[in-house]
Amino acid sequence: MTDKSKPEFDIIIYGATGYTGRLVVEHFVREYGDKSGAPRWAMAGRSMDKMEAVRDEIGAPASTPLVVADADDTATLVAMCERTKVVLTTVGPYQLYGDALVDACVATGTDYADLCGEPGWMREQIDKHHEAAKASGARICFSSGFDSIPFDLGVLMLQQEAKTKFGKPAPRVKGRVRAMQGTFSGGTAASLTATMKAVAKKPSLIPILQSPFGLTPGFEGPSQPAGLIPEYDKDAGKWAAPFIMATINTKNVHRTNFLRGHPYGEDFKYDEMMLTSAGEIGEKAANAAAEVLKNPFGAKPPKPGEGPTPEERENGHYDILFTGIMADGETIKYGVKGRYDPGYGSTSRMLGETGMALLDSKADGGIGTPGSFLGEDLVKRLEKRAEITFALEG
Repeated sequence: MTDKSKPEFDIIIYGATGYTGRLVVEHFVREYGDKSGAPRWAMAGRSMDKMEAVRDEIGAPASTPLVVADADDTATLVAMCERTKVVLTTVGPYQLYGDALVDACVATGTDYADLCGEPGWMREQIDKHHEAAKASGARICFSSGFDSIPFDLGVLMLQQEAKTKFGKPAPRVKGRVRAMQGTFSGGTAASLTATMKAVAKKPSLIPILQSPFGLTPGFEGPSQPAGLIPEYDKDAGKWAAPFIMATINTKNVHRTNFLRGHPYGEDFKYDEMMLTSAGEIGEKAANAAAEVLKNPFGAKPPKPGEGPTPEERENGHYDILFTGIMADGETIKYGVKGRYDPGYGSTSRMLGETGMALLDSKADGGIGTPGSFLGEDLVKRLEKRAEITFALEG
């Protein structure tokens, strides 16, 4: 374990010249720059020339440190980790390019956050590194973007409100996306392709991908609502369609509950769907959405490095409703709303603030989630710095 008491940097943004990494850098320039009291942060990537160009294009201070590191050169990754408290990485698919960096962070006791929505790879890292990360003090924080922060923290905050109101957590929570404007990333498409190839080579990953408890080794909770076919949601008064990100988000929600010692209960049930509208029109829309999910990227999936225009990012948004249902049928509702498109504009801010929250966290090391490591502290940062609101409704 490396001594992290006085590293050169607080945060290094790895993958800074990629589409999403560049947005994370822009967040740090906008929110922190080289202001007095700001974190000591640096950009990292494979090419010094590209980093210099991106730094100048986005108006980062000329004094912004640049660190050369390459996923194919383990020595450069270890050297990068030894210079900082936290590494934020946008270099995916993580199952193709993430192994060596997680290895380096665990070995050097360096905190890590990424945007991973690849549960098979995440489970492999948990099995391989969780105990070693606990020993080194490294907090390895997967899924620190729209996968899965609004959902992970939304459930956590709802359960806190349920305990205040009812004296106990809600045994059943529904996550329902009321509205969402945004586009898929090339990285998301590449991650799905890589996952399918990994499953073909490792059939042992199939039960992990299928189970809501795929990230809670040693614990298998009750049968969960599937959310795989359109249904009428009487609590919302609208039709609901399957939600493409539910398979990763539900796993992270259950891992947070697992790592925190089951504050939601060991009998906790959770699912996610996307709302359409009421009546026959809503039913048709839900069925149409279910069909789209059979081939979400269409004939020409986006390529890695591609993404929406600044105007599309600016005009994006999302609105998520969480409904807690108590054993006696009473309900409690909680909303999470974000400005900017979820996959880029908001995700880049979430990753940046996860890094900032890790700097202040006193959580033990291990492989966890934003909810398990950071909880309400991250909620406060996101409200202040990322234009995301968390609020009790009704």
